[in-house]
Amino acid sequence: MAGEIIEVTTFRSSADDNHSDQKQSEEGLLLRDNVYGQPRRRRQTTLTSPSTPCITQPKDFSIRAFPRGMQDLEDRIIRIIGEAETRYREDPVRMLRAVRFAAKLGFTMAEDTEGPISELGPLLTHIAPARLFDEVIKLLMSGHGQQTWQLLSDYDLVEPLFPLTHQVMQNSDDAYYPNFLSLALRNTDRRINAGKPVTPAFLYAALLWPAVREQAQHNLDMGSPEMPAWHKAMAQVLERQVKTIAIPKRFSIPMKEIWELQLRLPKRRAHRAEQVFAHPRFRAAYDFLLLREEAGEQLGGLGQWWTEYQENNPEQRVSMQDNLKNTPKPRKRRRRPPRKRTNDNS
Repeated sequence: MAGEIIEVTTFRSSADDNHSDQKQSEEGLLLRDNVYGQPRRRRQTTLTSPSTPCITQPKDFSIRAFPRGMQDLEDRIIRIIGEAETRYREDPVRMLRAVRFAAKLGFTMAEDTEGPISELGPLLTHIAPARLFDEVIKLLMSGHGQQTWQLLSDYDLVEPLFPLTHQVMQNSDDAYYPNFLSLALRNTDRRINAGKPVTPAFLYAALLWPAVREQAQHNLDMGSPEMPAWHKAMAQVLERQVKTIAIPKRFSIPMKEIWELQLRLPKRRAHRAEQVFAHPRFRAAYDFLLLREEAGEQLGGLGQWWTEYQENNPEQRVSMQDNLKNTPKPRKRRRRPPRKRTNDNS
């Protein structure tokens, strides 16, 4: 038909065909595979393989189809084409795509498709961090992020993607962090499905919040002042995270601003409230604050105060700040100086 776009592609050979032009790593990762092969090797799952007539034989212009794809579609099953372990070793990102399809479509994975995933998850650390950034965006910003995160957890894929967040979740018995991440992902899904804008900066700020919060507390325990402790924690977590997932600066800078504003939101005396309110990231930081409270963090009604602040006129806002002047400032716990060691031999 006029104006219709038809994409044409050839078939790739499999890794076990031993072509001289192919190159693999020791783990089985395909480094170069642009070699002509069989139709079944061009697609990753039976659902994305031709389940409608779209394979054309150039010699006689005949059209062929694979009936297995239609059957799996009817049975709501995700199935990797070929041997799953081999296909995952060739390209570990295929594991993420299987998870994404399962979460988005509400399908189940075939037993041989899901079987190797937990064992082969660490192979994701061999994937280029920039590529994983794009894949995680597809995973968690498709409107089904909450279900996808649950599947990533079930198949042990959180650790290779977010190692510090995984470590905190494993070492904490508190429900706060799981609740926070679930709420953040559900909030993102709701906005996407309602056609509202979302930014990876907010999502990544939430995903790394457990690691930043725990690292900041560690820095405080080591004697760092509050602001330096948090700034150092942000840098430490991002430095480690970008080794796995490369977060561009256009997102990492807003992330740090959202985190930093969590420290400034409680400081509302004098003109500080108006300065925070005028910050370009205020709305994102405010939404982040509400998520923290909803997840169970006790912040003394801080979210409600900022909700009322936004709803009031300028005169009422000044009155709210004046009322804070009459409340005593929380006393800071004084850190005891380190005890001097005495030499018993003196």
